[in-house]
Amino acid sequence: MGAANKPVVGIIGTGAIGGFYGLMLARAGFDVHFLLRSEFSAVAERGLQVNSAVHGALTLNPVQAYSSAEDMPSCDWLLVGAKTTSNAGLAPSISQAAKSGARVLVLQNGLDVEDSLRALLPESLHLLGGLCLICVHRDGPGQITHQALGAVNVGYHSGPAADESARMAIVEEGVGLFRTAGIDSQAMPNLHQARWQKLVWNIPYNGLSVLLGASTTPLMTDADSRSLIQALMAEVVQGAKACGHDMPPGYAEYLFRMTEKMPDYWPSMYHDFLHKRPLELDAIYARPLAAAKAAGCELPRIEALYRTLGFIDRRNT
Repeated sequence: MGAANKPVVGIIGTGAIGGFYGLMLARAGFDVHFLLRSEFSAVAERGLQVNSAVHGALTLNPVQAYSSAEDMPSCDWLLVGAKTTSNAGLAPSISQAAKSGARVLVLQNGLDVEDSLRALLPESLHLLGGLCLICVHRDGPGQITHQALGAVNVGYHSGPAADESARMAIVEEGVGLFRTAGIDSQAMPNLHQARWQKLVWNIPYNGLSVLLGASTTPLMTDADSRSLIQALMAEVVQGAKACGHDMPPGYAEYLFRMTEKMPDYWPSMYHDFLHKRPLELDAIYARPLAAAKAAGCELPRIEALYRTLGFIDRRNT
C-alpha cells in the first residue's frame, strides 16, 4: 500500500474540513495529495496553515497540490470535504483519482448524502460516510482556524465488501488512519443512525445561526433560543425513532451541554450564507423531513425552520 504500508490519501475539496484532516494525516507521515480549485495557486505557493486551539499553529509546506484530478496519483483513500451541493460535479474527479477498490470517505453533514454520489461512482469503490464533530472554518485561501473538538466517526455505506465483517474491517482501517494522526475516531456499525445522530446538532444550530444571525454562545445564553434548540433536538430524535433508529439515551442533552462548553462558534451554514453560497438545505432538512414523513411522522418545527431558510437562501443567492 505504498511506503512503509502507509496508504496514499487524496483530499477532494480542500476547504476547512479537507484541509484540516489532510494536514493532520500528512503530519502523521501519510502520503497526502490535495485537489484544489480556486485556492490552488495560493496553497501551491504558501502551503496550508491551521491555527488550532488544540494543536497550536500548524503548517504544511510544501503541499502536494493539484488543480486537476488527472494529475493526482492513484489513491487508496479519498476524503471528500466539499459541500454536499457540489457532489454530482465531484464524481468524475473521485473516479479519476481512485485506485480500483479504493475507499471513498464522505466527510459531510446531512442524511443520505452518499446515495446521490454512489450512483455516479464505479462499483469497485467502497463508499463510506464520515461524521466530523469539529469546530473549524476557513479564514482565507489555505488558512484554517480550528477552535475545538475534531473527532471523526466512520460508517460503511456501500460497495464490494462481501459481508458485515468485511465492511467493518474497512471501517476500522479508516478509523486507524485518523487515530494514527492523533484524531479521535469511532467505528459506527450503522451509518444511517449515525447520520441522524449528527442531525440532532446540525438541524438546530446551523439553521438558527442563519435565521437569527447568531453564533452558539448567544444562542445558548438566551432563554427563548435555548428552549427552541431543545424542542428542535427533540423533533430530530422523534424523526430518527420513526425511521427505526434509537438514539443513545440522553444524547440530545449531551450535545446541548457540549455546546454550552464549546468556544463561541459560527456553524458552517452561517459561513455559506455570509459568502452567498447555496445553503445545504436538501441534505440537512429536506431529506430528514421526507424520511420522517414517509414513516408517518410530522416534524412541524423543523418544517417551519426549513421553509424560512428556503426563503432566506433564495433571496441571498
